[in-house]
Amino acid sequence: MGFNDVLEIVGGLGRFQVINTAMLFIPMIFMASHSFLQNFSAAIPAHRCRIPGVDNSTVIYNQSDLAAFIPLDENQNAKRCLRFTNSEHLYWKNGTFQRETECCKDGWVYDRSAFSSTIVTEWDLVCNHRKMRQVAQSIYMAGVLAGAFMLGSLSDRFGRKAILISSCLTMAVAGTLAAFLPSFVTYCVFRCFCGMAFSGIVLNTISLSLEWTAPKGRTVVGTLFAYGFTCGQLVLAGIAYVVRDWRWLQFSVSAPYYIFFLTSWCVPESARWLIMNGRSLQALRNLQRVARINGKAEEGKKLSQQVLIAHMQSELSSTKQDHSPLDLFRTAGIRKVTICLMLVWFSTSFAFYGLGMDLQNFGVNIFLLQFVFGAIDLPSKLVGAILMSYTGRRVTQSASLMLAGVALLCNAFIPQEMKMVRLVLAVLGKGSLASSFCCAYIYSSELFPTVIRQSGLGIVGMKARVGSMVAPLVLMLSEISPIFPPAIYGVAAIISGTAAILLNETSNQQLPDTIEEVEARSIKKELQKVIYKEEVPLTQSQKLHHVQKIHLIDTV
Repeated sequence: MGFNDVLEIVGGLGRFQVINTAMLFIPMIFMASHSFLQNFSAAIPAHRCRIPGVDNSTVIYNQSDLAAFIPLDENQNAKRCLRFTNSEHLYWKNGTFQRETECCKDGWVYDRSAFSSTIVTEWDLVCNHRKMRQVAQSIYMAGVLAGAFMLGSLSDRFGRKAILISSCLTMAVAGTLAAFLPSFVTYCVFRCFCGMAFSGIVLNTISLSLEWTAPKGRTVVGTLFAYGFTCGQLVLAGIAYVVRDWRWLQFSVSAPYYIFFLTSWCVPESARWLIMNGRSLQALRNLQRVARINGKAEEGKKLSQQVLIAHMQSELSSTKQDHSPLDLFRTAGIRKVTICLMLVWFSTSFAFYGLGMDLQNFGVNIFLLQFVFGAIDLPSKLVGAILMSYTGRRVTQSASLMLAGVALLCNAFIPQEMKMVRLVLAVLGKGSLASSFCCAYIYSSELFPTVIRQSGLGIVGMKARVGSMVAPLVLMLSEISPIFPPAIYGVAAIISGTAAILLNETSNQQLPDTIEEVEARSIKKELQKVIYKEEVPLTQSQKLHHVQKIHLIDTV
């Protein structure tokens, strides 16, 4: 027996789970808004050099008027980073006399028809400073990476609820300071803190929801939280359409976390974590509270600390020694799970953010495209949830990654002129990656045992953040050839989809509490392979011996 048996006594799918899930779901909506915020807050409007004595109160965009001050490109548009000098000196180049040019010494003039202000217009992040825009996004992702690395272990030690509360407060305060402090440096610093808070909220929200839910309800709950991220992308498109100033946009997606900081105090700590950390009395109180909410007060009164300890005896005995992130690599079964999931998370995030953070290059309305890229997640995650329930986690995880990889590889070799075809393939790849993310959150939580679950989620989340940091660098390869970025994203997705096949199936199984349980399941899978492998015929006694071993593992 284990904790899931106790959870069934007080109700694993009842009114409490609905209330708890709703309280944890709402903060998740604004998570995507922070991740994709720079599609709007760092949008690059049309710009050109400022012309002293001319650009005082009006902005000239008539090409015939600009030609006297600014050189034109091959499409007869004003160049963005050069202007003619005051000197009338001419020089010979390409068979013609040309005027001397210089960089924009007096700043730039921006087209403010789409955005009244962005960090690009605020700090002139164009021309020689254009890379700073990507640096700002990388710093945010570095914060998410640091948060995944640190907060996963901290929540295993201090509890899911404590880290969730502190992360909500950090997101609110850091987001507000990033919005209103005056310099680019402070903006980057506090965006980094926002990234750390992002990891704390996501990791502990998933754990608190799944650890209070019966196994048969985890797919629905996990998919619901994945839809929260989707809703965030749609909400961001709406907020950004209304709020065109980057400072108020940043504040608009951060301020709700002041409210979430207060509501998170009402979320009960995971009883599973409390028992595993020697706080069975508080776990008993939480379970009896859940029983009352679910209409099973009498069953809850029958519980005692002794009953909880009896149910969790084998798990408790394994916690006498301290666990660390190194336990994710000590034994063969856990090591295989960790490495395969690291590949899955890296490739999913790598391709997902590579597609989603460069919307302006598609050449369509950025607000509409953000909405479309978010909306495609709705059917994708629904299909993913159905597949997880009927075909299992492993097949869904592998298939979604391979489909995304194929779509991106095809996109790499479609001519640039076929914009609509490329856009359709990109949307298909984005949807498949969204389905992969949806499955990865649930699958990872079910593969890692309770004693190191948060450490495991932190490690794989860290690999996802590494992928999101590397993705913009890969986009720079398009200057060499436009084939490289989508081809690299596609190959990575296919490789990780292949790795996912090596993992164990977890559908409708109890969450493992100890490392020993994971190792036992891994041994069971290997024994089953030996029994049914036709290339190596076994005698009847050998088969019987292996079947007895499997039965013993199931009994334990």
